[in-house]
Amino acid sequence: MQLRTDEAIGGQVQVRVTATGTEPFTVTSVAVDSPGFAPLPDRAVTAAFASGRTIDLPAPYGDAVCDRAAEPATARLTVVRPDGRTEALRVPLAAEVLGRIHEERCAVRAVLAVADVTVGDLSADGDAVTGTLTLTRAGDDDRPVTVTRLQGNVLYDVVADGLPRTLEAGESTLEVGLEFTMTRCDPHALAETKQPHLFLLGLQVAADDEVPADLPLDQAQRDELAALVDRACA
Repeated sequence: MQLRTDEAIGGQVQVRVTATGTEPFTVTSVAVDSPGFAPLPDRAVTAAFASGRTIDLPAPYGDAVCDRAAEPATARLTVVRPDGRTEALRVPLAAEVLGRIHEERCAVRAVLAVADVTVGDLSADGDAVTGTLTLTRAGDDDRPVTVTRLQGNVLYDVVADGLPRTLEAGESTLEVGLEFTMTRCDPHALAETKQPHLFLLGLQVAADDEVPADLPLDQAQRDELAALVDRACA
């Protein structure tokens, strides 16, 4: 499973475990093991199971390994039995969510191998924040790359100048002006938004399908947008 909070945190899914036997047990660690993701250490948890109980256990996943499929996947569980025995179990994992994440991550990686995407020069401009989206040719692949769309979210609207815009064959860089403004300032939106700095960026290489990516924002740029809330919603 992947909950909204997992998406906001990033790099995490939930392993849903159900006790189908009659004997209680406790799970003290969990990990996702998939050939499509770099391995990570087990995460310590404390989850006590009785018969019929279902608990979602948060488990991180590593970087996507794009020359391998996400399945077959397993979950590694450390289980403590009522008599104190500890068992390291490897159980089959339904991995549709991991498969989707793997496909999305690898599609974005393939686009960025043609043209890198950066955001720069974010600065306050009254009740807005302005900046620049830059595409930079990443290697020898000279296919055109198009910025098809950029979407705002619950809190922020964002306008990118003149979309769609294309980094044409033979060009090394493309710059697109950005302007962020507030969409909502009500307390409910400000308190409940889980991903305030997630903006959907559409990218397309030549005639391939559009690939949805996250607009890359570093912490300083996120802080600049947070300061916009203070100015515009005061």
